[in-house]
Amino acid sequence: MSDMMTRDEFRDALYAIGERQYHDLHPFHQLLHGGKLKKGQIQAWALNRFYYQVSIPRKDLTIMSRMDDPALRRTWMQRVLDHDGLTQTGEIDETKAGGIERWLRLTDGLGLDRDYVRSLDGILPATRFAVDAYVNFVRDHSLLEAIASSLTELFAPSIHRERIAGFERNYAFANDSTLSYFRKRLDEAPRDVEFGLEYVLTNARTADEQTRCLRALRFKTELLWAQLDALHHAYVTPNLIPPGAFVPADMDATRYSR
Repeated sequence: MSDMMTRDEFRDALYAIGERQYHDLHPFHQLLHGGKLKKGQIQAWALNRFYYQVSIPRKDLTIMSRMDDPALRRTWMQRVLDHDGLTQTGEIDETKAGGIERWLRLTDGLGLDRDYVRSLDGILPATRFAVDAYVNFVRDHSLLEAIASSLTELFAPSIHRERIAGFERNYAFANDSTLSYFRKRLDEAPRDVEFGLEYVLTNARTADEQTRCLRALRFKTELLWAQLDALHHAYVTPNLIPPGAFVPADMDATRYSR
């Protein structure tokens, strides 16, 4: 059995996972941020990523259902509100808009119909499997592992800054509205990760618990990477879009079985 790491060693091991395998290193993201993708390929990314966005509150509510401490639930509830927002249908209030609404502003700017985006009809099978696996993971593993899996937020601000800069530099659709999700997360993610990291560092009290936390975080990075693998396979190379999935207008629809 391995020895328990010190708090600093454990923190460094968590950060090392992101340095080695966070999805900002994926070739698809490098193409996306570098201005190398066509509009249809970016549409496909935004459309598929929407399923992840709308599943985050389900994931967080699943985690909350495991919490016995009301104070812990109240703290975690902010994550749900960050994504679901506080607006009612048809109400416009920027102070109450959530991450899902802000992501829809991105898909609006890319020319995708909101009803189609919300229907989830065009997402890749691998996207659905990967995201559902995340919700199932936090349901089936310990509360400590579930919270550890959320620590990809450690690495998120850097990818948001890179994305904002890359989009503004390379794409005509980039404006205050379409980039509002990423700008807002620059404030929200550090707050969330400060709490989550402290919880994991404090509550992983054995070597086995530390190992389980590291595995949980690796699982989450692999899940994010798998989503980009599927996008790259379908929309970049070999450019094989599965039947029923979104086919961009700037791709030859006759190649794909519907």
